[in-house]
Amino acid sequence: QARVLANKGVSIDVVPVQLGARSDVTVEKITLPPDVRRGQPFDLRVVLDSSGNATAEGIRGKLRILRRTGDRQELLAEQETSLPAGKRVMSVREQIDRPDFYTYEARFVADDPAADSVPQNNRATTFTHVRGRGHVLLIEDWANKGQFDLLVDRLKTAQIEVTVQSSDQLFTSLAELQRYDAVILADVPRSSGDDAEHISHFSDDQVRMLVRNTREMGCGLVMLGGPNSFGAGGWTNSELEKAMPVDFEIKSAKVAPVGALALLMHASEMSRGNYWQKVVARESIKALGAHDYCGLLHFQGTDRWLWGTSRGGLIRVGPARKTMLARLDRMTPGDMPQFEPAMQIAVTGFAGLPDAAVKHMIIISDGDPSPPNYGPTGAIQALKQLGVKISTVAVGTHGPAGSTPLQRIATATGGTYYVVRNARALPRIYQREVRKVARPLIYEEDGLVPQIKSRHAMIEGLSGPLPPISGFVLTSLKESHLVEVPLLSPRPFGDRNNTILAGWTYGVGKTAVLTTDAGARWAKAWTQWDQYDKFFSTLIRWSMRPMGDLGNFTVAIQLRDGKARIVVTALDKEDEFLNFLDMSATVLTPNMKAIPVPVRQTAAGRYVGQFDARDVGSYFVLINPGGGKAPIRTGIDVGYSDEFRDRETNRALLSYMASLVPPGGQSGKIIGDLTGSTQIAPLLATNSFRHDLPKARASRDIWHLLVLIGSCVFFADVLLRRVHVHFAWVGPLLGRVTDRLLGRDAA
Repeated sequence: QARVLANKGVSIDVVPVQLGARSDVTVEKITLPPDVRRGQPFDLRVVLDSSGNATAEGIRGKLRILRRTGDRQELLAEQETSLPAGKRVMSVREQIDRPDFYTYEARFVADDPAADSVPQNNRATTFTHVRGRGHVLLIEDWANKGQFDLLVDRLKTAQIEVTVQSSDQLFTSLAELQRYDAVILADVPRSSGDDAEHISHFSDDQVRMLVRNTREMGCGLVMLGGPNSFGAGGWTNSELEKAMPVDFEIKSAKVAPVGALALLMHASEMSRGNYWQKVVARESIKALGAHDYCGLLHFQGTDRWLWGTSRGGLIRVGPARKTMLARLDRMTPGDMPQFEPAMQIAVTGFAGLPDAAVKHMIIISDGDPSPPNYGPTGAIQALKQLGVKISTVAVGTHGPAGSTPLQRIATATGGTYYVVRNARALPRIYQREVRKVARPLIYEEDGLVPQIKSRHAMIEGLSGPLPPISGFVLTSLKESHLVEVPLLSPRPFGDRNNTILAGWTYGVGKTAVLTTDAGARWAKAWTQWDQYDKFFSTLIRWSMRPMGDLGNFTVAIQLRDGKARIVVTALDKEDEFLNFLDMSATVLTPNMKAIPVPVRQTAAGRYVGQFDARDVGSYFVLINPGGGKAPIRTGIDVGYSDEFRDRETNRALLSYMASLVPPGGQSGKIIGDLTGSTQIAPLLATNSFRHDLPKARASRDIWHLLVLIGSCVFFADVLLRRVHVHFAWVGPLLGRVTDRLLGRDAA
């Protein structure tokens, strides 16, 4: 940048800030061998740099070395040490017996904090990935734990490492998912639980992490069916649906089961309660299928539907979804005085939907409106006769126990009652309730034998017919030639709606769906099947990152001047150089942004890439060697900024910048040294506006102005030469104007 400025005619004056002597310890780096292997001992080295202090023994303190994998952390070593001035390398003998993604951290803690003037540079970390036969994360519904224990045991028997995580203790960052080769969503709904205080759900950010982990980082993603998965689990119109080979709603009107949902909104006294009501209503509309019905009742002087007519406020979502969302944005819930009129309107709406298999209503209120009529002619009895279940959500109620009228409404109709003290809990409740409308997506019938449509790697090695199942979740196959469908249902729901098993490549990873379960409810006959282990292990291995040891790759990452340089040495099994590989890399930055990194070959078997690493934090690196070879996962940690590494003024660099001479001008100056208030005089005495630079010149094109003037002159010339104009009428006209101005009679 200094050279660019000089070439532009700018000279640089420098005021060096002289750093004073200080005692400090810097943990420069922690290093591992580039080819750490399972079961093989290796040396972990920590490089420390001390500026010393007044005593001969140096700075005393403890060096701690930690190892983290997943949510487990262990202390490998804690050593008392004394660091005189200079560099020192300390090593620890280490061995890894379990394949996983490991983070090592070295931290120095001084006995006397005053002896270590910059504590920010006392930590360094590094990463290593020890390959195994595969590591899988299985996420299960926290409200139904243990349903997939058999599958977990069988996968472990097949030499696949499995970590089970319940949906109420989910991952919080994309970095946490990098230790896994595949993620299994095992009949897990997007939101589960019946108590407002204990409802867990996948946030939008967590859903995006799952998708990005597959699309950008190559991790497999498999959804297993059950009554709480796919559209029945509230995943419709989510980012996850885009990554799957099937859509979670049924697009065929002949096949599509129909549900109906009515939302009743009442003005909330809770902070931002009305805002969150609109948020949850929006999410409810998005989660419904195209053939489902939806209506929203609110109070604006009278009780009315937000869309539709007084008799037909429950309308199909598909053609009206955009209109519903637009009107919802402009809606403000009013203070409803009584429940009965609005609920009678809902009775009329539900009565006009004989084709709705599930009818559900959600009332969100503080419980202040007058209770509904529970008599024979009241709305409650009419809704019960229509098969409508009402769930109520008490928000901002005045008593500590919630709202008795709302609780009674839910109990009378077989719905669920929630008490909410924090408006942010509302989206989780609505996602939980909308799932009840999606229940018709489940098809159950005994004796369904899945049919093999095509032989594929997902079912490689299976022989004979598959055992029968008793149910699966209806989906719609995506219209893409990339989708592979090995298994179909025998029932003729249409070519695109009877999928049992499907998969495709999504980004750099693979996703698959099994619309039946793993034996808990619908596939019980499979648990006695002699090919159960082979079926599921083959499916999961197909989705995982490539695991084969197809080469010998040594990776080193060098950090300098805010740049990280990836150096890969590629050898084959005979230790011969691998050349002309189509190698690429993806880096996950500390702010969870995935950036592609071009990697080019610079020598025999040597490949180099570079990326910016100026932000403090962890950088995960996924290197794809190409040619079907297994990806390499590694990383680098920027523990602190370079400003905490420097201990003295870089006078050579400052002198070089000041010595640069602009063309036709004079070089800059070094103006004193700022080490205290007494050195400010030279700075004040320097003329910052001295005239020792060449005058700045700038040119501007004026050809367009000349063209404009020439065109005008040319037009005037042609006009005068070619057009004959008579001016005899000018005299009489001027005379009449003059007479009128002077008031003379024109006659």
